[in-house]
Amino acid sequence: MSLIKLTIKGISYSQTQSGAYALVLSEMEGTRTLPIIIGAFEAQSIAIALEKEIRPPRPLTHDLFKTFADRFSILIKQVIIHKLVDGVFYSSLICEREGVEEVIDTRTSDAIALAVRFEAPIYTYENILDKAGIYLKMDEELTIEEDLESDEEDEIEFSLDEDEKEEDYYSHLSLEELHEQLNEAVTNENYELAAKIRDEISKRS
Repeated sequence: MSLIKLTIKGISYSQTQSGAYALVLSEMEGTRTLPIIIGAFEAQSIAIALEKEIRPPRPLTHDLFKTFADRFSILIKQVIIHKLVDGVFYSSLICEREGVEEVIDTRTSDAIALAVRFEAPIYTYENILDKAGIYLKMDEELTIEEDLESDEEDEIEFSLDEDEKEEDYYSHLSLEELHEQLNEAVTNENYELAAKIRDEISKRS
């Protein structure tokens, strides 16, 4: 069965699962997208790797893995999302060291976080896209929330009232103030807060 190459379309807050995020992958040559529910830590790790202006003062877990792999000449060649069972995606890392290839089982969220750092391509199979893919119009917003209830990898509780207050607070700050708050959040290693501030900055771009 042939592989279909995917790219990261974006990450959004999940409206169906509190504290979770929707990672949306899009096929390179087509209009289907593959939404996957992931936890907050993995979402932040992927976002930080994608957006170069956020520099953690200390390495995150996936950064540490990348450094470890580089030191021992381990290359991640590609990521394959190879199975979907009961709403859960299963993935593999295709690794190589000294010409020897190994296949390592991994959570899809971790696989994507590592793929971004290694600049490794992401693939899936046609039957998975047929089963879980969603067709999107080119101008449609990233609000993929249907049929995601069983895909959860992590449950993180949070207060909706507090979250709304935070968003309202940051909406009243200037861009300069937002960048200062972003730098402070990164320095304090508060990446969840940094992600929220980054989202507010992105809205104004």
